[in-house]
Amino acid sequence: MEIKLLLETAKSRAWEEFGEAMGKDYRSAPKRFWQTVRRLRGGRQQLAHTVYSGDGELLTSTGAIVGRWKEYFEELLNPTYAHSEEEPEPGDLGMDCPISGAEVAEVVKQLHSGGAPGADEVRPGYLKAMDVVGLSWLTRLCNIAWSSGAVPMEWQTGVVVPIFKKGDLRVCSNYRGITLLSLPGKVYSKVLERRVRSIVESQIEEEQCGFRPGRGTVDQLYTLARVMEGAWEFAQPIHMCFVDLEKAYDRVPRGTLWGTLQEYGVGGFLLRAIQSLYQRSVSLVRIAGSKSDLFPVRVGLRQGCPLSPVLFITFMDRISRRSRGVECVEFGGRRISSLLFADDVVLLASSSSDLQLLLGRFTAECEAAGMRISTSKSETMVLDRKRVACQLRVGGERSYLKWRSLSISGSCSRVRVGGIGRSTGGLVRRLQ
Repeated sequence: MEIKLLLETAKSRAWEEFGEAMGKDYRSAPKRFWQTVRRLRGGRQQLAHTVYSGDGELLTSTGAIVGRWKEYFEELLNPTYAHSEEEPEPGDLGMDCPISGAEVAEVVKQLHSGGAPGADEVRPGYLKAMDVVGLSWLTRLCNIAWSSGAVPMEWQTGVVVPIFKKGDLRVCSNYRGITLLSLPGKVYSKVLERRVRSIVESQIEEEQCGFRPGRGTVDQLYTLARVMEGAWEFAQPIHMCFVDLEKAYDRVPRGTLWGTLQEYGVGGFLLRAIQSLYQRSVSLVRIAGSKSDLFPVRVGLRQGCPLSPVLFITFMDRISRRSRGVECVEFGGRRISSLLFADDVVLLASSSSDLQLLLGRFTAECEAAGMRISTSKSETMVLDRKRVACQLRVGGERSYLKWRSLSISGSCSRVRVGGIGRSTGGLVRRLQ
């Protein structure tokens, strides 16, 4: 028994050390990180030499296969929705300062050497090898884009590379698309991201921990665990709804996004510069050495763009603020009605009726902003000393969300956040 315990301890320690090493490699040695991932997954995933069409016909010619991939991703990246776009008023272009050489040099310095090139085939090594003269030319190019409100077409072009997930290799939906963008364009986007973040960061609510410096999933797990402990101690039920948004990043209406940014103080040259990256946004699919024709991408945030995370959390913050009401749980003198990590949302209330009201408002704000809640992937959970039902309805739909009830008895010391627990699912498993 003692030997078994020692083996389990050693095994656990080895996995922790491996995880720490992988985390360091992801930040500082991405090439080694992905080599390890491929080795663990059994090497590179091969693409199918044939795919099915949308009608189920097996395609074998290169032209037909590339055309099918273009059709699939064009439909995927342009979801349809019934929503009226908000057109922001033109902002005051005022005295927005030009981009400095120091801003560009700092961003170039932080580029990962192993990154893949975009449509212009410019690799990170090319930019990192530039001397003062080269950086000054790149700064000049960024300032031309900044002052004119227009960027090169290559900066607006995404190269979509299908990555196999699981299932039949011949079915397009069994792949996810990774979008590669122009590296000079990403330098420009990162400079804009820093300027946007300096404006909106202080305005975004504490409940949001996604894509924010110094915050992560552990912060939300810690808060949720403490709320659960308090509920157990004072015999108060906690009603939670874990909300899943359908294709959240791909559904963001751009007109609504521009209006949101103006509400948060982003305007003038900065807003115009962001919009310029989306004016003629297009993509192509690269598959087995062949490229598809270009197709427009009219909806959603740009995948792989350094700007997208801060734009998304600003967009979600507006939805969260507008949906807030009096329904909440109280903890440490603070009223908490939601916790967010980017598009992962949990709504909290002290009763099922309050949670239904909170979910109703959140759903309405999401729909008004062009977003949609997935009823099949969202779920409710009740934490109480006895098992109770909690059936919630989303919008006008008659289908109810899945629910589970957890009863707490005995000591609440089992509710904890450890080094291994990195997801709400892990926390739920420990409670059970």
